[in-house]
Amino acid sequence: MSFNSLGFAAFLPLVFLVFHAVREEHRWLALLVASYVFYASFGAPRLLLALLLVSVATYALGLCMARSSSSRNRRAALWAGITVNLLALGSLRYVPLLSTTGPPLPLAIGVSYYTLQAISYLLDVYAEATPAESHPGYLALYLALFPRLLQGPIERAADLLPQLRRPRPFSYDEARHGLLLFAWGLFKKVMVADSLALYVNKAYGDVHAHAGLPLLLATYGYAAQIYYDFSGYTDMALGTARLFGLRLTENFNFPYLATSIAEFWRRWHISLSRWLLDYLFMPIQIGLRRWRAAGAVLALLVTFALCGLWHGARPNFIVWGLLHGTLMSVALATAPLRRRLGRNLSLARRVSAVGLDSTRLGEAAQVFLTFNLVCFTWVFFRADTLSDALYVSTHLFSGPVALSSFLFFFGPRQLVLTVAALGLAVAAAGRDRETIAGESFRNLRPAVRWASYYALVATMLWSLATRRSEPFVYFQF
Repeated sequence: MSFNSLGFAAFLPLVFLVFHAVREEHRWLALLVASYVFYASFGAPRLLLALLLVSVATYALGLCMARSSSSRNRRAALWAGITVNLLALGSLRYVPLLSTTGPPLPLAIGVSYYTLQAISYLLDVYAEATPAESHPGYLALYLALFPRLLQGPIERAADLLPQLRRPRPFSYDEARHGLLLFAWGLFKKVMVADSLALYVNKAYGDVHAHAGLPLLLATYGYAAQIYYDFSGYTDMALGTARLFGLRLTENFNFPYLATSIAEFWRRWHISLSRWLLDYLFMPIQIGLRRWRAAGAVLALLVTFALCGLWHGARPNFIVWGLLHGTLMSVALATAPLRRRLGRNLSLARRVSAVGLDSTRLGEAAQVFLTFNLVCFTWVFFRADTLSDALYVSTHLFSGPVALSSFLFFFGPRQLVLTVAALGLAVAAAGRDRETIAGESFRNLRPAVRWASYYALVATMLWSLATRRSEPFVYFQF
């Protein structure tokens, strides 16, 4: 039961009505039951069993750490909790990929996210950055909350657990805002990302049949597809949570406007980036601090290699992660040299002398370079095999420049619809998303406003019923 399914269109209103019908002290239970029903709808009992095991172990070991005065016992409980979570992650995500006999396990939807969230909780309790949760139901709901269960955001305990405890009376403005945010995310997914996938999937499905411009357009198309797919899901998750009075972490902040790879990761999949920074990079860097700059470089490479492995056991993902780690390492190692060159060449004064804004021009150049470097790394992320990725990366600028295959894959009508949807999404990106979801309809007359609401809902339902919707890209992770 994905967010972009008719089943979820029936499930969400039912949960909303039950949640607001029960007494305040029972609302956590209504959400917990709904979350387990939602997860069970994927028809994989082992996934539900793993979630229960992780929840019980994380709750018990968190309390063990909080109640123990022995540093040795607290450390043992921490490592036991981390081990349980890594075993759940590894057995469901990686063992099926390595097995050559027997049927594969069901796709491990959600496991990567709630295990990282559980590990962050245990580490925060160990560091006394957050108190251990004494109520097993709230801890279970913290890990299983259905709006964020499948693709995040990866929430910190200090941010989400207090929200689960506080009273959450019905708010019309919050509900309206949440529904509009959900609809905007659904538009990004169904009308933009899924439309782009028609071309990207065909081009990358047989890369050796193409070269030059078709592959280049497919690569840029994938950069747009994965952004609108994942950020669309995030909007739907945040909008759904708003219906229940919950605020989840923002996961995207215009990542393709970043001026460096490091800034890209501060804007892309923000909850994962912060997790990597706080729980992987910083501890590794501190452990290697005697190596100074070399230690920081090694910490970056290890962190992003593990980031690639988290996405999957295929060599493509590890190479993708190492590319990002290498680019950030090069930027770190050459920062002093680049600053000296900039001063010595006096580029700012030369640009200003011809009447141009040197600051804006420099930022534009950095954005252009960063965006294209990110798009190049997406080749290794999207390609089915490492050999396919190497083929694409060496044939992006060779071969025919005709658009025949591009037009063939899309068709004139689909091409117009895709360009129109993408244009609308790009135009709306210039406005604050809170304004899009909260203010766009407020000033309309009631009759027009409600007609717009119904038209928007009808359009989305029609799209879900008549079009084959692609699975969310990050469901595979």
